[in-house]
Amino acid sequence: MDYLYNPYTATRHTAFARKGMVATSQPLAAQAGIEIMQKGGNAIDAAIATAAALTVVEPTSNGIGGDAFALVWVKDQLFGLNASGPAPEALTLVEMQKAGHEKMPMYGFTPITVPGVPAAWAALSKRFGKLPLIESLAPAIRYAEEGYPLTPVLGKYWRIAFHKFKALNSSDFDEWFKTFAPDGRPPAIGEMWRSESHAKTLRMVGETNAESFYKGELADRIVAHVANNGGYLRKTDLEKYEVEWVTPMSTNYKGYDVWEIPPNGQGMIALMALNIFSEMNPAVQNDVQSLHEQIESMKRAFVDGKAFITEGADMPIDAGYLLSKEYAKLRALSIEEHATIAEPIELPKGGTVYLATADEEGNMVSFIQSNYMGFGSGIVVPETGIGLQNRGVDFSLDPHHPNVLRPGKRSYNTIIPGFLTKDGHAVGPFGIMGGFMQPQGHFQVVVNTIDYKLNPQAALDAPRWQWVEGNKLLVEPNFPNYLAQALTRKGHQVVPTIDSGSFGRGQIIWRNQQTGVLSGGTESRTDGSIAVW
Repeated sequence: MDYLYNPYTATRHTAFARKGMVATSQPLAAQAGIEIMQKGGNAIDAAIATAAALTVVEPTSNGIGGDAFALVWVKDQLFGLNASGPAPEALTLVEMQKAGHEKMPMYGFTPITVPGVPAAWAALSKRFGKLPLIESLAPAIRYAEEGYPLTPVLGKYWRIAFHKFKALNSSDFDEWFKTFAPDGRPPAIGEMWRSESHAKTLRMVGETNAESFYKGELADRIVAHVANNGGYLRKTDLEKYEVEWVTPMSTNYKGYDVWEIPPNGQGMIALMALNIFSEMNPAVQNDVQSLHEQIESMKRAFVDGKAFITEGADMPIDAGYLLSKEYAKLRALSIEEHATIAEPIELPKGGTVYLATADEEGNMVSFIQSNYMGFGSGIVVPETGIGLQNRGVDFSLDPHHPNVLRPGKRSYNTIIPGFLTKDGHAVGPFGIMGGFMQPQGHFQVVVNTIDYKLNPQAALDAPRWQWVEGNKLLVEPNFPNYLAQALTRKGHQVVPTIDSGSFGRGQIIWRNQQTGVLSGGTESRTDGSIAVW
């Protein structure tokens, strides 16, 4: 039986609940969050439980050794958490030049940066949680010990990763194969997979509030494996790591405030694109001119974001200017009737998981974590289940680029949680994972919701487009052909795809301010699920 063969169009409806809701990309992870909520936890505890479970039940997209960001709504206030990790102190431009690298390697020991995920769980639990961290990690530990059957999309990407690491043909990935392909092959869809070592690691993280990961036994194991294989991460890098609580940034789009984490994340690209598009004609659904203006707005925001976004202190341009009316008007004026190649503005003179949770107290969480590029670096620490991220690949080795590699610096980061408010009240969390698709997904979901007034499930199900480079535009298999043809006549190089895998995977939870009723949508492009209470 082929579990990826779906010859018929399926329809999902919006989910509703009152006491609690968890929306994410894997059913068991969503259930983990609701389980913790029913045991007395709040939306923050549920988010931690769901995130930890996802490291077990969707390791193709995230892991304990990755980065995380969160937007947390508590007592009518929005808090931002940046738990991305910096480059190790030993990872320098000089070392890369000595090694003969013209650009950062994608896999192996070199692109590993300090993981932020365990610290994110501990920080969220300490500041906002109601339950001990170990209790929130209990479902994830159980899944790792007892095992679980692979869901269809999970199995698909597990198989792809297996063949990718096989083709790389390096002993660097031996531990990956021991952990994720113990029988010499990837587990099949519907087949059980378990990892006792993963369970032991999660238990140590929970019992020590992540201290073991950064200062204790787990830290020693991580560093020993990396250092013994020519990597750059050292124990001092782990010991001095701390998450950063940040003030979220926003823009007002047609009466709604759209919130993102400030740089080094790429969330502000979505805000920039919304600002540019708001200077154009009113949005019209399934209209080629409106789509053209949306794409051109996103294109300009993206080229500027890629050119300038890095650590806030290292940006050569003020982030406030990029969110200003002046910037939006300037970029809108450059949009023509036909597609054009966008260049960054002149400087003014002088393989990710996403989850959303909500509880009856009004707490809501928008949370995202990733190892980057699926399983990340492909490096797994022996007998721990810890797969380490490869976020360092996004550093530039050009000494004049804003995102140039520097020890202790955080790279441009693709993972971004989103949040929507109106008149100071929470509407709810939303997010689209998927590398550089993420701000484009945020933009399209906001337009679908605010301009087209689509319900949360329809806002996610709507066919997506993805700008790649130049005038190249990917469109999903179900993207209307007449629109694709019309965009081609406007100069876009439209490329139809046969798979929706690169168009992001999203979740939404909205709250009715008057009734407190929660409505949620989950991703039909993956094994998405909503657990309700």
